[in-house]
Amino acid sequence: MSERIAARSLNNPWRVAGHYFFLVLLALICLTPIWVMISTSLKDQITIFDGKPIWFFFVPTIENYQDVMGAGKFDKYLWNSIIVATVSTFLTLLLGGLCAYSLARAEFKGRRFVANATLLVRMVPPAVLAVPAFSMVLAFNLRSDLMVLIFFYTALNLPFAIWLLFGFYKQIPVELEEAAIVDGASPLQVFFKVLLPLMKSGYAVAGIFTFRIAWNEFVLALLLTGRNTRTLPVAVSGYLTDTGVEWGRIMAMGTLIVIPPLLFTFFAARQIIAGMTAGAVKG
Repeated sequence: MSERIAARSLNNPWRVAGHYFFLVLLALICLTPIWVMISTSLKDQITIFDGKPIWFFFVPTIENYQDVMGAGKFDKYLWNSIIVATVSTFLTLLLGGLCAYSLARAEFKGRRFVANATLLVRMVPPAVLAVPAFSMVLAFNLRSDLMVLIFFYTALNLPFAIWLLFGFYKQIPVELEEAAIVDGASPLQVFFKVLLPLMKSGYAVAGIFTFRIAWNEFVLALLLTGRNTRTLPVAVSGYLTDTGVEWGRIMAMGTLIVIPPLLFTFFAARQIIAGMTAGAVKG
């Protein structure tokens, strides 16, 4: 019955045109803020503060990008963001994968409740954890270095990674592991040579969400970093000065910030789509 309805919908040209029109409209709505950010970054201060907003017809300039990348410590902030996001993502996937595998294979009462309860911890917003995290850093006399930020980002993203990867591990038949053990594989070989290749889509989904959260997070980075350990989101706040808001430089910095997550998402798109749709397909 559903196949007939789908075929009837495809044979109706007006309905197909309506679907495409809706998709194009949705794409334009999603891309409009990005275009506003990019176009504003290519304007000078006079054009930005003009009474009439100009979105298309203006003389572009790269002055804002030159100021952002030439002055200050942009390369230092960029390197800090790369280190924090990459290392915290790696640790989150490593620890989250091991915990999720243990929950998926260990048999004990309340196992599913424990797996789902981990997601409740992730529902706590980072702003609520900012003050306790700052107090902890002061209590243990920790320096404002990148390892402190990596630790808190790993703890922040670990519950979501465990909850997500738990569902993927549950979909893998236990018989595959038992067959590998019968063939003489050790537990580590089973995990790295049998399970991990089957979990690429799950790790891609967890990795992109973890990386983007660690890359874009602002509150914890503002409190737990110093002058030389700031990340890019914190560096953007430096353009909120007493004399005004430097919108051109803020938008230029914002454009540069979205490039790494965008590239990461683009190259991992196939695995992400496979991971997002894995639970919708019955084996």
